[in-house]
Amino acid sequence: MSHQLPDIQADSSNITVGLSQVGVTEVEKLLKIAREEKRPIVLTAEFEVFVDLPSWRKGADMSRNMEVIDEILEEATHEEAYCVEEVCGEVAERLLKKHDYTSHAEVSMKAEFMRREQTPASDRETQHTVDIIASATATEEGTCEEIGAEVVGMTVCPCSQGMSTARAKQTLEDLGVDRGTITDFLDEVPQPGHSQRGHATLTVEATGNPNVDLNDIIDIARDSMSARIYNLAKRPDEDHMTHEAHADAKFVEDCVRSMAEDVVDEFDHLPDDTVISMKQSNDESIHQHNAHAERVTEIGVLREEITTKTPFKR
Repeated sequence: MSHQLPDIQADSSNITVGLSQVGVTEVEKLLKIAREEKRPIVLTAEFEVFVDLPSWRKGADMSRNMEVIDEILEEATHEEAYCVEEVCGEVAERLLKKHDYTSHAEVSMKAEFMRREQTPASDRETQHTVDIIASATATEEGTCEEIGAEVVGMTVCPCSQGMSTARAKQTLEDLGVDRGTITDFLDEVPQPGHSQRGHATLTVEATGNPNVDLNDIIDIARDSMSARIYNLAKRPDEDHMTHEAHADAKFVEDCVRSMAEDVVDEFDHLPDDTVISMKQSNDESIHQHNAHAERVTEIGVLREEITTKTPFKR
């Protein structure tokens, strides 16, 4: 004799408190990203999927969440998607339709991406690793998608370098070197400063903006720091990176501002209300703490600040 299993999660809760996020994390799937006239890129992506839960409902339909995730991601794998953020958006929209008790659905994705490049001095072919990040939020008003990347680079502390420069200047003066030669030398040879491994994160709202190139986002984030770093580095490459970083010492705040300037320059076609998120975190080498700076705002605000030097606006 068959019997129907009870739908416990649909019961009312003893404690009537609504929840902003209920869902699943660390869902791994293969994604195949199509490229024109090139072989597709296959990514191992990790997803997080959430819906909100009203106060009167005991639990969300976890099995339904997984069913929708599997369904849409399997389709994306087989049919080849062109944009990872669109995959997130489609999953979020389907979640909203499947759950009649929710008002919004959130989907985020992170995947490791390898790009080929040449080393800066020895001109050897190598690869570097980037974390692609994408997300989407679907509501009755519509779906908002964003695409971005997290990259690693090198920074040098200007304050530490300034102290080294002062020491070098005093030492050269004590040795009887004339001031003109000292100035020329210090202009040509950047002095040491404590270095840091920097982590830059840049995301751009992609809703209705099909011309947001992920490679541009990656390059802007990498170039915001004192120097790029490379997986393969011969001695000339190591010398190049070290010199490059010390010739462009930057505080953590400088990195975010550099991102902002390049975003305004590169994405001049985006509408003013496009949301931009920029973050920089540096792993300090001589401190136990780390340094962090970020800015989230609309690109129109950045344009105004950069062109007119207006004060900070949210």
